[in-house]
Amino acid sequence: MDEVEVVVAHSERATLRVGDVFLKVDTDQARIGIEIEAMSRVPVPTPQVLWHQPPVLAITALRGTTLGRLGGPSTGSPAGWAAAGAAIRKLHDAPLPPWRGRAGRSVAALAAELDDECASLVTSGLLPADLVTRNRRVAEAALRPWTPAFTHGDLQIAHVFVDGDEVTGIIDWSEAGQGDALYDLATFTLGHEEHLGDVVAGYGADIDLDVIHAWWSLRSLLAVRWLSEHGFDPFAPGCEVDVLRSRM
Repeated sequence: MDEVEVVVAHSERATLRVGDVFLKVDTDQARIGIEIEAMSRVPVPTPQVLWHQPPVLAITALRGTTLGRLGGPSTGSPAGWAAAGAAIRKLHDAPLPPWRGRAGRSVAALAAELDDECASLVTSGLLPADLVTRNRRVAEAALRPWTPAFTHGDLQIAHVFVDGDEVTGIIDWSEAGQGDALYDLATFTLGHEEHLGDVVAGYGADIDLDVIHAWWSLRSLLAVRWLSEHGFDPFAPGCEVDVLRSRM
């Protein structure tokens, strides 16, 4: 009998693996609905939906492995990272879905959220004020007008699978929708700055690197407290706090 592996679990949702099947448990049916709809629309490989019985979604496992993980070494070749960049460009060029995703928050809403979070980080003592202040200045470059693209919205390195230099699939589409393409690219390369050039080469377009750097700071600032409160460690080597320190 296959063992049950807990892939990730916190108070909002959980993902389990049983053999070649992943079971995603989420009480927010809107997120599950977006995930299913997004996977039916995107021009990149995704897991196959086996069945959906709220609050559980069952999907197939993907062939291959991820390019690495945040806080760990990259296991992928430069060609693998470039292939991921090409797949991300294909996604961004796809016809827009009719809804906004996490990468599509308005500049005003994002700036307000960022200011509140920065104040909380300093007041609580979770991060030193100079680290927060410096990264808040860096993050400003991300707060600009952008052309909507079909974005994944949570394109962590662990969500992209490759086999050799071939992208075999992208998982976890619950935050997908219209959004800022550079948010996806920054999320994917967070903590792996050494592969940004490979990804941009595969993506095949001029990229404003200052905006990528800004999104690294912005995403990390917004994530530190949530991660700390949900059993994750943003202070681990190579993770969000180290990303913030690298901007100093």
